[in-house]
Amino acid sequence: MEVEVKFRVDFNSTKRAIESIGAAFVREEIQEDVYLSIPLPELLRVRRIGNLNRSFLTYKHIADPGRNEEFDELEVEVSSFETTLEILKRLGFKEDVVVKKRRLVYRLGDVTFELSEVEGLGAFLDIEVISDDVEEAKRKIWQIARKLGLSEEDVEPRLYQELIREKMGRR
Repeated sequence: MEVEVKFRVDFNSTKRAIESIGAAFVREEIQEDVYLSIPLPELLRVRRIGNLNRSFLTYKHIADPGRNEEFDELEVEVSSFETTLEILKRLGFKEDVVVKKRRLVYRLGDVTFELSEVEGLGAFLDIEVISDDVEEAKRKIWQIARKLGLSEEDVEPRLYQELIREKMGRR
C-alpha cells in the first residue's frame, strides 16, 4: 500500500528543511501527467518524465476517498507516452486533466519526499511510505512532517486533478 500525505508548502524553505534532516537527494523529474476520465475512487494516468525520457501507465485505487492518503497502486513503464495515450483513447477513455510539475525526490530510510512545483497550483510536498501497515506508515510520515515544521493545517487532501478542475471552474 502506498501511504502518503500531501502538504502545501513554500518550495525553498521546505527544500532546506528536507536537506537539514539528512534526506538524500535522489533526482529531479520534469513530469507531465495526463489523467483519464474514470470515476473516483479510481485513477488512471499516463506520466511522462521528460528529463529522464521515461513514461509510465499508472492505476490507483483510493482506499480512503476524501483524505486521499492510502492508495493501492499498479504501475508499469511504457515505451511510448503518446502511443499509450492513443491506445487508451481508442478504448474509449477521455482525457480529463493534465498536471505539469517539476519534482525533486529525496529519501530518508524508507520515507520518500516528493517536493513539487505544480504549474498553476504552487508548491506541494508528498511524504510517502510503502507499507502494509498503514497506521505505522502514517505515524512515520507525521513524525517526519513535524520535524519539517508541518501540521494538519498544511495538509492538502484534494488530488491534483481536483485542484486543477477547480481552478478551471469545472467539477
